[in-house]
Amino acid sequence: MFSKKIGIDLGTANILVYLAKKGIVANEPSVVAISTLDGSVLAVGDEAKEMIGRTPDTIVAKRPLREGVIADYHATEAMLKYFISKALKHWRIFKPEVMIAVPGGITSAERRAVLDASAVAGAKATYLIKEPVAAAIGSKIPIGSASGHMIVDMGGGTTEAAIISLGGIVSFQSVRVAGNKCDLAIADYIRKKYNLAIGEQTAENIKIKIGAALPLEEKLKIDIKGRDMISGLPKIVTITSDDVTIAIKNTLEAIISTVKNVLHEAPPELSADVMEKGMVLAGGTSLLRKLDQLLTEATGVPAYVTEDPLLAVAQGTGLALDNLDVYKKSLLITR
Repeated sequence: MFSKKIGIDLGTANILVYLAKKGIVANEPSVVAISTLDGSVLAVGDEAKEMIGRTPDTIVAKRPLREGVIADYHATEAMLKYFISKALKHWRIFKPEVMIAVPGGITSAERRAVLDASAVAGAKATYLIKEPVAAAIGSKIPIGSASGHMIVDMGGGTTEAAIISLGGIVSFQSVRVAGNKCDLAIADYIRKKYNLAIGEQTAENIKIKIGAALPLEEKLKIDIKGRDMISGLPKIVTITSDDVTIAIKNTLEAIISTVKNVLHEAPPELSADVMEKGMVLAGGTSLLRKLDQLLTEATGVPAYVTEDPLLAVAQGTGLALDNLDVYKKSLLITR
């Protein structure tokens, strides 16, 4: 009667928490700050992200999830505990039912790590759902119909493309290339072209403010601050959206290749369905300017960004948890 239901999008870049009847109640970076002296957790989420690149030797601010899976179990457990507690507030005496969205290509060992971390964080029962399925549900795609629907979920750590029919994944491919790899490519390009060293937050900010998958008619510009690689002194340079387009070209080609492979593997009937309906793009990386146009040109299949790409997985996770009987065939494992 008093059991609470929580849906969690356990993303490499951000964690989103969905609470039944309330919607999204938390959306913070997947970052934890830990003391190197005693291993205690000092900060989680927004507060921890502010510390990246600014900590003394006694503090490490890190992302415990790498490429969609747990890289640091202790930090992930602390993060889950923090977000579950934040969602429940004064209801925390009741253990919640939790559904967590995980990458479709997750291994059994990685699956077990997520389940264990959730149990230690206070979940009464944990259900796992594949991110492409959750993204499709959150995008209001009728996944139970006898028709092919294509979803491409592009987050921070992974890009997952899937064709779904009758509630299950028919054709699927995952690549550990997405928003974070774009950030690294931008930082690397700026270092080589302008002899300027920048941090990951600056690279992400460049991508968001002026990034584009194809050249823009009106070029965007931004002034960025960094360290001159030659003199070692602070320096400001102006870069354009064309710089970003060139920098992330190879990263986007890996994403395009993944989408093409899924289309190649699909049965002819489902290919026809996808051609007619197009592919739906979800996840934060899908917000990159002209990425939908690039995918349409590269594959010949119309690409559309879902209504709320950042929230699609979290909303789908919450909806699936509210309707367990309907979506039980889409679940991976329960505990």
